[in-house]
Amino acid sequence: MESQSETDQDLELEQNESDVFDVIVVGAGAAGIGVGIALAHAGVGNFIIIDRESVGSSFASWPDETRFITPSFPSNSIGMLDLNSIAVGVSPAYNMRIEHPTGSEYAAHLQDLVEFFKLPIRENAEVRQIAKKNGVFSVETDDWSISSKNVIWAAGEFLYPRLGGFAGSKLCRHTATLANYGDLDGDDFLIVGGYESGADAAYHLAKRGKRVTMFDKDNPWDLDTSDPSVSLSTFTYERMRDASFEENVALFPENPVTSIELEDNVYVLKSEDGQVFRSKTQPLLASGFVGSHTLVSHLFEEREDGFPLLNECDESTKIPGMYLCGPSVRHDNHDFCFIFKFRQRFAVVAQSIASSLDISTDEFVQSYRAWGMYLDDLSCCGQECVSC
Repeated sequence: MESQSETDQDLELEQNESDVFDVIVVGAGAAGIGVGIALAHAGVGNFIIIDRESVGSSFASWPDETRFITPSFPSNSIGMLDLNSIAVGVSPAYNMRIEHPTGSEYAAHLQDLVEFFKLPIRENAEVRQIAKKNGVFSVETDDWSISSKNVIWAAGEFLYPRLGGFAGSKLCRHTATLANYGDLDGDDFLIVGGYESGADAAYHLAKRGKRVTMFDKDNPWDLDTSDPSVSLSTFTYERMRDASFEENVALFPENPVTSIELEDNVYVLKSEDGQVFRSKTQPLLASGFVGSHTLVSHLFEEREDGFPLLNECDESTKIPGMYLCGPSVRHDNHDFCFIFKFRQRFAVVAQSIASSLDISTDEFVQSYRAWGMYLDDLSCCGQECVSC
């Protein structure tokens, strides 16, 4: 039976279907829910968040064993927002009593935030087309058409894995499609890609006594940088020092894979240095994600690195009113790939939209800036730590 609140929400959405929203947020993950909360705090009330599946579904799709590499800590009382928080004053660590939550645990946290902040949500609404005509956006889903003055694309990355890169890559299984490492048969694994996803897969397989050979075109395991956008997390370095990892995992840095073939039910991997590796187990591809921004590339100009070109408010330089939130945000050499980075831009987007609607935002900006959630001066970014 539907609860009264669910029924009221459905009725409200039906009543608004023929109206023009001030904002449509596409994506109900960390970025979409976070910017939705910021919009509400900024005084923007006529908005809706839509998702192709459900709130937090991308996190719920993580392998069961995979956890956040950034630790949560209830530091709000001393004015330092929990690293995995997406809302002012909220601490996942305090609410969940978990330092490194799993994807499913964080998805439940996002659902709790939706209920607490009473955010307007429409689930199972996959966007098929976005177009702007006469100053109004038209967003088409499989069974719904809605209009809005502004659109925020916040659909994330995890559901859009990067495939290809070498001959025979289709023979691999991307780590984003795994439900549980314990379900994988075999004793010898080949992993292509050694950054966070690859190292995570290697760790969980090694803990089960599996032998792992991991390749990377670079050397992510020994980078001299403190930039978390580039360096492996300390959480990952700690696990790589685990006895099972050191015993069962062989690392091949700066050795790109050139091809994989299947010969007599044996996978044959060839690397750039001429070595050949064989395994009866399907290789794993840990090559990261292309990101959902590629689905709306026609609405943005493109940077040299392929990411959307944005103005100072994370708005498209091509189509006014089209915004981007989440891990695909880039400015100059600054990469906003983690929650504790891209959350700092939620209020910048919300303030821009609120101002366009003649809503005063002075107190809102002051409040978010005090919590480190309003980053408009990027000159402070990119500082390295001092070695000692």
